[in-house]
Amino acid sequence: MTILNDSDSEDELPPGWEERTTLDGNVYYVNHYTKGTQWTHPRTGRKKIVNGDLPPGWERCISDDGKVLYIDHTNRTTTYTDPRLAFATEYREMSQIIRQRFDGSSTALAVLHGRDLRNKVALITGANTGIGFETARSLALHGCNVILACRDMKKANDAIRRIQQEKDIANCVALEMDLSSLSSVREAAEQFKQRFKSLDILILNAGVFGLPYQLTKDGYETTFQVNHLSQFYLTLLLKQTIQSSNNPRIVVVSSESHRFSSIRTVEDLHQSLSVPAYKYWAMAAYNESKLCNILFVQELARQWPSIGVFACHPGNLVFTSLSRQWWLYRLLFALARPFTKSLQQAASTVIFCATAPELEGVTGSYFNNCCHCQPSNAALDSALAAQLWTLSQDMITNVLKRNN
Repeated sequence: MTILNDSDSEDELPPGWEERTTLDGNVYYVNHYTKGTQWTHPRTGRKKIVNGDLPPGWERCISDDGKVLYIDHTNRTTTYTDPRLAFATEYREMSQIIRQRFDGSSTALAVLHGRDLRNKVALITGANTGIGFETARSLALHGCNVILACRDMKKANDAIRRIQQEKDIANCVALEMDLSSLSSVREAAEQFKQRFKSLDILILNAGVFGLPYQLTKDGYETTFQVNHLSQFYLTLLLKQTIQSSNNPRIVVVSSESHRFSSIRTVEDLHQSLSVPAYKYWAMAAYNESKLCNILFVQELARQWPSIGVFACHPGNLVFTSLSRQWWLYRLLFALARPFTKSLQQAASTVIFCATAPELEGVTGSYFNNCCHCQPSNAALDSALAAQLWTLSQDMITNVLKRNN
């Protein structure tokens, strides 16, 4: 069972002690007073390991007396301290204990500190602005090949230019994708598969909020299609590409507002999708779409057990273009801006779910403030999740039949 510590204070080493690692990543403790060593932490009694690649510019070597040394070529320093110790995973007996090193104040770049993602490929929907942009930027600055899947190619290319102004060798590609059109999603997926043979990280970030009642060209309510159905379809289209990767991750950006959805049965979902314009409430449509995000994650984790699948809440009333549809929403978000997360902080939980080494082997979980938390009871309804999956497939099939 995976659990999180409340704090790291107990992990502070007593005076005279030092952490070191072996070649296979096991952590041991050196007592400089007694010259002794041990495998367990002197305060907590726990064992730890480190994994993953060394940060860029670092090299591991063996000294003449058989000790493991780490050379920082950038700063021209040598140390016994493994730079990956900041992300060590602790063990006590047979239970894995993941230390919560990040919280609501952490930034995406802090979560990625020391990580080398040069061999990774990530696709992010809605990546030209807001949280999606900060997510793309953070990954790209750490070497990841980032595909920005956006409806507006000019804005996508502008976003890439902004990233490359910080790091001119940042590898970013714009991919045209209009989530209000299933055919556009299909075309974008085909273009991606022609260029890339694997996909390590899929981040379903795009979303709309506060839209008046309107239907897409496929005949479905826009908030539901953009926030859930089209991104569900994109995931299915990329199945083989994702499964060709080593330890791939799928992250769906949901919201705590899923707790306010009134959907409890598939009949409720059918009713919400067929609500007439005069009964439509934009906030309810958004809440229901965010519940669908977590239900999708639950069923996806069940059907694709070899892939790490996560839903997350980036933050409350984060100031982005999400509120652009109505002046009252813009005013509310603007008033809340001094008290809410920055975009870098909002992207941290997304980045954590997409890259944290300690989440290997974990799937189907919901995160808030880089911490695993329990979603609503409705979001954990496995029967409802399976019914949503079937309904979503049927809706896509109906559109494909009409277009053929």
